[in-house]
Amino acid sequence: MVMTTTAEKSGQFTLGDRTVHRIGYGAMQLAGPHVMGPPADRDGAVAVLRRAVELGVDHIDTSDYYGPHVTNEIIREALHPYPEQLTIVTKIGARRTPEGEWPEALGADELRQAVHDNLDHLGVEALDVVNLRMPGFAEPVQRSLAEPMETLAALQQEGLVRHIGVSNVTPQMLAEAQGIAPVVCVQNHYNLVHRADDPLVDALAREGIAYVPFFPLGGFSPLQSAALESVARTLETTPMEVALAWLLARSPNILLIPGTKSIGHLESNLESAARVLGPVELAELDRIGGDGTLDPDL
Repeated sequence: MVMTTTAEKSGQFTLGDRTVHRIGYGAMQLAGPHVMGPPADRDGAVAVLRRAVELGVDHIDTSDYYGPHVTNEIIREALHPYPEQLTIVTKIGARRTPEGEWPEALGADELRQAVHDNLDHLGVEALDVVNLRMPGFAEPVQRSLAEPMETLAALQQEGLVRHIGVSNVTPQMLAEAQGIAPVVCVQNHYNLVHRADDPLVDALAREGIAYVPFFPLGGFSPLQSAALESVARTLETTPMEVALAWLLARSPNILLIPGTKSIGHLESNLESAARVLGPVELAELDRIGGDGTLDPDL
């Protein structure tokens, strides 16, 4: 008998040249506080990664500037040699200062070095997917990405990068990127209440391009958070599971990358894939995305 893994309950979507389960794993939290230095429990971080793969997770989001270098080194320790079906998605376009800041690093030499750093610390000859991360905290800043995108496209032609994604971009920036090289995914700030990208999510779905939201609970007002907690209590689950289930229901091209240091939280996040939200729950959650109030008649 073939057993269904937890991640398989989420369904699948195409990412580059592979079909992946829609819930993956974000590795940023495996670094130390403020995404700097090593974690307090490195063995625990290794165990979380191995458990994620056991549960069917087949795409991991990371970057060599997490730590820096820390998360990629832990991924290599935990999973190398990598399972054939595992897709590792990394980001370039920033660097870390000793003070923990995130200045942009979009020069051609900086991008090339970042790709080589990711290759070295992950222990691979080519990167599955590389996201060009543009500046701006949570919100994209409209600007040209032609020069960094051309550098990344050249690295792709050299065989060091298999597929290209973009992160923290406007629709205009995405269109500019697509004019230079094919884009397989977009990673932007999006969640139940932060829905400026609604038209972009739908447009990408029509094109067969993955959309990967970050900050699944970021930017909620206290009223919206309280309303989400109310829905979660009704469904006898957690706000995070409801928020993730809503994203899975929102569009078939949305891929999720929740991160955690806890195996228990990992398993809960993956179980959100099994949470089927009916029309009543979805209507309530859509109201939370407005003014945060709930209709007592629902």
